[in-house]
Amino acid sequence: MTARSQALDMLRAVARKDSSSRIVHQFAVDPGRIERMGVEAAGLYLDLSKQSWSAEGFEAALDLARTCDVEGRRAALFGGEVVNNTEGRAVLHPALRAADDADFHALGEPVSKEVTATRDAIAQFATDIGSGAETGGARQPFTAIVHIGIGGSDLGPRLLWDALRPLEPTIDLRFVANIDPRDMAEALSGLDPETTLVVVVSKTFTTQETLANAELAKAWLSESLSAKRLPRHLVGVTAAPDKAEAWGCGRTFGFRDWVGGRYSLWSSVSLSVAVALGWDVFERVLDGARAMDEHFLTADLEKNAPVLLALAQIYNVEGMGRNARTVAPYAHGLRRLPAFLQQLEMESNGKRVKRDGSAVDTATGPVVFGEPGTNGQHAFFQQIHQGPTVVPAEFVVVGHTSDAAMDDREGDAPLWSNALAQAQALMVGKTEKEARAELIAAGASDAEADRLAPHKTFPGDRPSTTILMDALSPEAVGALLALYEHKTFVEGVVWDINSFDQWGVELGKVLAKAILKDVEAGEPGAGLDPSTAELMKRLMV
Repeated sequence: MTARSQALDMLRAVARKDSSSRIVHQFAVDPGRIERMGVEAAGLYLDLSKQSWSAEGFEAALDLARTCDVEGRRAALFGGEVVNNTEGRAVLHPALRAADDADFHALGEPVSKEVTATRDAIAQFATDIGSGAETGGARQPFTAIVHIGIGGSDLGPRLLWDALRPLEPTIDLRFVANIDPRDMAEALSGLDPETTLVVVVSKTFTTQETLANAELAKAWLSESLSAKRLPRHLVGVTAAPDKAEAWGCGRTFGFRDWVGGRYSLWSSVSLSVAVALGWDVFERVLDGARAMDEHFLTADLEKNAPVLLALAQIYNVEGMGRNARTVAPYAHGLRRLPAFLQQLEMESNGKRVKRDGSAVDTATGPVVFGEPGTNGQHAFFQQIHQGPTVVPAEFVVVGHTSDAAMDDREGDAPLWSNALAQAQALMVGKTEKEARAELIAAGASDAEADRLAPHKTFPGDRPSTTILMDALSPEAVGALLALYEHKTFVEGVVWDINSFDQWGVELGKVLAKAILKDVEAGEPGAGLDPSTAELMKRLMV
C-alpha cells in the first residue's frame, strides 16, 4: 500500500467518526477551532470552522496534502515545469500577474519579459481608446466593445466586468458566447458600427462557436464600413496571430500555450475589460491575484487559504461522499461566480483517469452550482436545508457591495446578515421538539403542532465555508479568483489527476461537425444511431 493510499484510508476512517458528531458540538470540545480553521490571505478571510471535520479530521486532511506532495507540485507549477502532462505544457497563469521584475520560465524558456511587453501593449491600447487617440475607421472614438468568445474566453472577463463595472460606464461593453443568433442580435442592438470595436478571443482562432459569431459581427460592420476601414474595428486575441490577421483583424494581442483557457482572464483575453474599466483598475485586479499567489506559495499548509479550501472539499467528497457543492455569492456583482467556478472546477477536475492514465481510485470534482444570495434562498436553499442529501455550501460575503454603501454599513447589513443566518441555520438546524414548542407558543393546538412540527424541522449539521471581503474592490476580486484557481490545483494534486487538459470538451464538437454534414446532405448518415437520426429528421422539416 502506498503512502497516499494510507493517508486516504486514514482520512476516510476519521471522516466516518466525524459523521456521527454534530458540527456545532465541535466548538465545545475544540476551543481553538475558530483560530485554527480561520485564515486571512490577500485581504480575504476564510472561516472553515463550520465544516464537518473535527480537529483530528483537519489534521488528517493536512497529512493527506503533505503525503501527496502539494508543496512539491506547487513548486513545479511556479517553476514552469511540465504540469499539464498530457499536452506536455507548463501552466503559468501566475506569471501573467507577476511583478514587472519577475523571472518566470516555461519549460526553461524565460517568459516574463514577453508578459510585460504584452501587458504594456494592452495598457497603451486601453489608454489610447480612453483618450480618443485610438479610433475607428472614420476617426470617431469608440463608444462600445463587443467581446466574442466562449468558455474561458468569456466567463472570466464577463465576471470581472460584472463585478467592477461603474454604474455609468464610458464604454458600453457587451459579451457574446452563444451561437444562437439571438445572442449576437441582442449584443449589436442599438450600437453604431462607426464607433464599435469587435474583439474576437480564441486561443487557436479555430473555435467553431467564436468564429461563427465573429462572422456575424464582421458582416454587421461591413454593412456600414468599407473594406479599408473595417480592420480598425476588428481586434484578435489569440495564440495564432497569423490566422487572426488572415481573417481580417487589424490588430492582434497574443498569449502563449502555457495559458490555459479557464486560467486566461489575467492575459490579453481580458483586453476588452481592461479597456472598458481602464488599465489602472485592471492592474489592481492583477495586484490582488499576485498577493494570493504569494500567500499560496509561501504560507504553511495549515494556514494556507487555497490548500484549506481544497481540503474541505476533499473531506466532503472523499470522506463524506458528498458529490455536490453550492456557491452563494452575496453580492450582485459576483452573480456570475458560480458559472465561472463550474468551468474552472468541473472542466479541470471532472476526470476519470489519473495522471498516468489509470482509473481514479477516489471520487473527483463534485458538481458545482449556485446563485447569488438572496436569490438562491428562494430557489434551491429549501433542498439544502431540508432535503435528504447533504450539499456543502460556500458563502462569499462582501461587507460593502458598492462605493455608495462604504459610509453606510447598515445599508449592507440586510444582505450579509442573510448570508450569516443561512450558514448558521445550516449548521444548527431546528429539532422537532423546538419546532413543536414554537408552534404551541404561536397559539397552535397540540394536534396542529404535532401535525406541522415534522415539516418545520431542520436536521442541521450541514457544512459550509464563509469567505469574507470588506469591499468588492479590484484587489479583492483578483484575490478571490486566484484563490479558487489554486484550490482547484491542490485538489487535482491530491486526486492525482491532470487539472489542465479538457479532452471531454472535444467529442461533442467532433460529432456536431458530422451531424452538420448530414444536414447539408439532407438526411442522416448511415452510421447514425436511431435516436439521433429521428431527432435530426424532425428538426430538418
